[in-house]
Amino acid sequence: MADTTQPTVAPTPTGPPRRYPGRIALSLGLVLTGVVLVVTIGIRDPNPPPAPAAAAPPPVSVAPEQRPQPGTEAPRVGLAAPPDRPQQSDLAELDAWAARVAAKTGLDARVLAAYGRAEMWMQRQKPSCHLSWATLAAIGHRAFGTAKVSPEGTITVKPGPAEGPDTDGGKLDGDRAGDHRIGPLQFTPSIWSKFAQRANGDGKPADPHSLDDSAFTAARYLCSDGDDLGAPSGWWRAMMRYHPAVDYVQDVFVAADSYAAASVAP
Repeated sequence: MADTTQPTVAPTPTGPPRRYPGRIALSLGLVLTGVVLVVTIGIRDPNPPPAPAAAAPPPVSVAPEQRPQPGTEAPRVGLAAPPDRPQQSDLAELDAWAARVAAKTGLDARVLAAYGRAEMWMQRQKPSCHLSWATLAAIGHRAFGTAKVSPEGTITVKPGPAEGPDTDGGKLDGDRAGDHRIGPLQFTPSIWSKFAQRANGDGKPADPHSLDDSAFTAARYLCSDGDDLGAPSGWWRAMMRYHPAVDYVQDVFVAADSYAAASVAP
């Protein structure tokens, strides 16, 4: 007979074998270790990726250009005023020149006409002086800035501080105790009295508040001592007579040079 005894079958386990909890614990440990390593490496990586570049700092200010030193150079020469023609009217040419220079420099054309006329007249009366309108424009810029000229050609400028004893009895500057610089180009009363001349030749006395008269008087004064204002030494000597303060003359130089350069720019 065949053996009918059923073999004993081991019961099917109802949970994971005992070794699985150890493996799971090991796996979790490895995962946690990896996380720790990632974090640690991210913090302590000796060659971390470069950080984003910081915003560039503002550029360092360059040192200002050296101010011109006495006698070393003269301002550049600007667009020359038209030649003086005593036998015929040159007003149209002067106005056209003034309009052209005004467009280049931003100066008022009426103001430029006064400076250009003074240059024209000195070209004929004292050609060796080589006075440029740009120097007169720079003196005016220093004295009255952008103040507007009246239809009659006058500019009201407050007298400067007293600079010495009175020489005119207060007639020009209103002070009987001291002299003050007056007018749009700032003359002392003593200099005005010596060099003033009417610009339009109508026979009337020169008006210290007239820009035309002041420009022509300034030209006569600057050219009164035989200096060549086209040369460095001559320009500085003439300007130091006009106003004996180096910082003032340096300011005039810079403005004159700027106006001259702008007037001939493309």
